[in-house]
Amino acid sequence: MAESSPKRRVVLLGATGSIGESTLRVVAAHADRLELVGLAAQSNHARLAEIARQFNVRHVAIHDAAACAAARSSGAFPAGTQISGGLDGLTELATLPEADIVLVAVVGTAGLAPALAALAAKKDLALASKELLVLAGKFVMAAARASGSRLLPVDSEHNAVFQCLEGHRTSDVRRIVLTASGGAFRDWPLEKLAHATVADALKHPNWAMGPKITVDSATLANKGLELIEAQWLFGLRAGQCDAVLHTQSIVHCLVEFTDGSLLTQLCPPSMTFPIQHALLHPARAPQPTAAALDLGQAFALDFRPVDELRYPCLRLAKESMRAGGTAPAVFNAANEVAVAAFLAGRAPFLAIPRTIEHTLATVKLTDPSTLDQVLAVDAEARRVAQHFPA
Repeated sequence: MAESSPKRRVVLLGATGSIGESTLRVVAAHADRLELVGLAAQSNHARLAEIARQFNVRHVAIHDAAACAAARSSGAFPAGTQISGGLDGLTELATLPEADIVLVAVVGTAGLAPALAALAAKKDLALASKELLVLAGKFVMAAARASGSRLLPVDSEHNAVFQCLEGHRTSDVRRIVLTASGGAFRDWPLEKLAHATVADALKHPNWAMGPKITVDSATLANKGLELIEAQWLFGLRAGQCDAVLHTQSIVHCLVEFTDGSLLTQLCPPSMTFPIQHALLHPARAPQPTAAALDLGQAFALDFRPVDELRYPCLRLAKESMRAGGTAPAVFNAANEVAVAAFLAGRAPFLAIPRTIEHTLATVKLTDPSTLDQVLAVDAEARRVAQHFPA
């Protein structure tokens, strides 16, 4: 564990995305407790320079090579800023000696190497990139155990489970149930889904998120990924992880214990709540970035089962979780490719589950013994998915 300091020193990978922007609000609100020491982005170097100036950060990394070169010649960063590029740059940032905690909010699998490097360097890891445990949960959890570092979940649902389980034994848990808003098409007639557009899919009823995760919410692939992640984070069996529709996005999980009792966590649908909890844990502090629930006003909480005819991606994710081995990695890779094709206008919305199902049926599934084997399967799944006719 990194030596403690008056302020917890934070490296933020994915600073210009939606999670990153929420994290910046939390850090600004708790400047007496949190300090940014490193920032990374995929390509938005102009926004990264603004953040670096605002928070006086001197270590930055930009994954995209062309954007990194442009950043170095732009003159937009504060004098003396160290600008690193590529995956090596992200990994270098994740192992900064002065850092206490690394928040990984990188879309897709690019955050895997930096996350493993952070754990090897005995940094605490705040995890918002669910794909990392889906792809390589076996290896990430082993690295966390070896280092003694804390894995602090940032996803609202996993952070909720984390809070509900504190002080309880995993052996006393019957199951966990993650809540899902149902996304943009929750109430659409099924026959209309064949004509869903990108603009339709991005109209999330409750959350403001990036395009990829918003589409994943519309298919419920995100909930499938979260179930797989929860299995790794909390040491559960596949049959102990389930999901339910909850339209208000106020209840973020339900934990059922063997005696039939249910514990749940409630807060408004703002990512600043779980981010603040993870960065300050085990401390608590006022939440100045978003309004708390107003119990002086009447509101209802409703739950309904998930219709897997409407959400076949959730069914496929559960099948992958039960199969284990490289199946979740194949699911994740195929979903990333299919969603990218949909967002680019190259494939219809309903091609997403078809692509995933075809890829799972085509790629040989194994029980990997090395991370290289997982990465090879990930690459093969992407090739298969890219060649699947939409």
